[in-house]
Amino acid sequence: MLTCVIRYQIDPTKRDDFVTYARNWEQAIPRCGANLIGYYAPHEGSSTLAYGLYNVASLAEYETYRARLTADPLGRENYAFAQDRRFILREDRTWLKKVSDPEGQSG
Repeated sequence: MLTCVIRYQIDPTKRDDFVTYARNWEQAIPRCGANLIGYYAPHEGSSTLAYGLYNVASLAEYETYRARLTADPLGRENYAFAQDRRFILREDRTWLKKVSDPEGQSG
């Protein structure tokens, strides 16, 4: 299992737009094949950093998911919304693989 961590730099005056964007992904991401962990907006501290996290089984699965998301009507609408409103100033993706098991169930 791989976790994609998306780090967003957002316009702090358009936080509500980011919240709308995140809530749209709540529907589209699972429907297109990824396991959404969640989207996180600034609360305390930095007012410009936000995150989105989801899991996929592999990078090959990610490619399939991305193709579905690109073809999904809500996915296309949400991408257009972000481009139109310009609340995302920068977006970076990092891929992580879980290597610890706090419940001691590693195998």
